[in-house]
Amino acid sequence: MSFALRSARLAALARPSIRMVQSRGYADEMAFTLAAANKVFYDSANIRQVDVPSFSGAFGILPKHVPTLAVLKPGVVTVYENDGAVKKIFVSSGTVTVNEDASVQVLAEEAHPVEDLDSSACRELLSNAQSQLSSASGDVDRAEAAIAIEVAEALVKASE
Repeated sequence: MSFALRSARLAALARPSIRMVQSRGYADEMAFTLAAANKVFYDSANIRQVDVPSFSGAFGILPKHVPTLAVLKPGVVTVYENDGAVKKIFVSSGTVTVNEDASVQVLAEEAHPVEDLDSSACRELLSNAQSQLSSASGDVDRAEAAIAIEVAEALVKASE
């Protein structure tokens, strides 16, 4: 098969997917859900923007964001509401999903408003996690302690 024929065939195969991308509708607003085991913070609320911490880097999500799936790392989710209010919520871990219909879900293991964090309690938690690491005897204990330290360090940073 000649190069020109292969190129034409590939182009013909690619056309339907190009049309799907071009015809895909985008919303001008996004329905946002942020939920954790301890509380539902937003349930399909219309917001302007949300910034999330992920293991591939922190990123902002606007209403026309490309569909995405990411793993959250411990840190602060910042929500920019339509009325101009800005809410900051600490998340320990979880996932963020941006769907084709412009809806966004943040599902966290645990989440707390930043204003509710006690900085001295967060520092104490970090100290305890560091002690746990220094006394860890096996690989599993060391891994659990390392995770506890990562979360506690993010808590300390968020509470400052």
